[in-house]
Amino acid sequence: MNRLADIIFGLPVLTTLSRQARSVREFARGLLHTAHPLLVQIIPIRRCNIDCGYCNEYDKVSAPVATDVMKRRIDKLKELGTSVVAFSGGEPMLHPDLDALIAHIRSLGMMAGLITNGYFLVPKRIQALNEAGLDFLQISIDNVEPDDVSKKSLRLLDSKLQNLKAHAWFDVNINSVLGGGIKNPEDARTINTRARELGFSTSIGIIHDGTGRLKPLDPPERKVYDEVSAAINGPGQVLKNLYSGIRRFQDNLADGRPNAWRCRAGARYLYVCEDGLVHYCSQQRGYPAVPLETYTIGDIRREFATPKPCAPYCTVGCVHRVSTMDFWRRPQQPAADRGSMAHSS
Repeated sequence: MNRLADIIFGLPVLTTLSRQARSVREFARGLLHTAHPLLVQIIPIRRCNIDCGYCNEYDKVSAPVATDVMKRRIDKLKELGTSVVAFSGGEPMLHPDLDALIAHIRSLGMMAGLITNGYFLVPKRIQALNEAGLDFLQISIDNVEPDDVSKKSLRLLDSKLQNLKAHAWFDVNINSVLGGGIKNPEDARTINTRARELGFSTSIGIIHDGTGRLKPLDPPERKVYDEVSAAINGPGQVLKNLYSGIRRFQDNLADGRPNAWRCRAGARYLYVCEDGLVHYCSQQRGYPAVPLETYTIGDIRREFATPKPCAPYCTVGCVHRVSTMDFWRRPQQPAADRGSMAHSS
């Protein structure tokens, strides 16, 4: 990097400008070409250091996926033309070589993300993520005080948020949640306000309970949802929340109404579990459950055109948001009606 530019602008500013340029590039490529994933969430370890009552995505015993195996999977995602690779879990920061894996993603020209519970975000660890080239990080904070539903509380994590404010070069999004047994809906407003005070982008999610069921928001929850949503899209926040501000699908879910949309899971969005299988998402593990090493552009084209029976009441926000880019493209049809459509461009 040019030394004079480093002195004038500083590395954090140059990092931000580079990230914005790469985001625009990948957005344009996604508009022009459909046969590649826009976002892949990949699991480097299923184990988690905490246990939240509504979560069905972790265990307490799993070993990390071997680093060389993870690198081969990342290489395969590059071969498929992936734009963004994000680590999820479990708790991905428990993987001993996470920084090297992030650096490997970036060395291949893809963007790198991390979804974490935030517990390990001390200054030294944040600096290591900076140096690895992390592009964005998301933390979901569920309540102000920890309880039997969730340990991801603002009281426990506020110092970590301050660490991020002071040291992170990457984008940070703080997600607050409603539903799923969360006891105090007003906490979502408090969390969202605190995140905006620190300069982070924010989002709000409606979550399922521990059985995977979605319930409409009750009146107090709906009031908080409306207020937080208005703040997310308020003056000065629109550009910051450009991605997380895509939330129309949640308005229907809040009222228990289905959404009519074209889910592009298995194509524009992939969920790759610790066993290396491609699934529609974290809540539909087992479909299509094809090994990543054998996944092809033909598979992507097939799933792009395949309607998903779970779509009407889907709560997985990242799949909704990624699929938004292609809402105007051809309708989806059951496989029996498509003929050779999967082989078309």
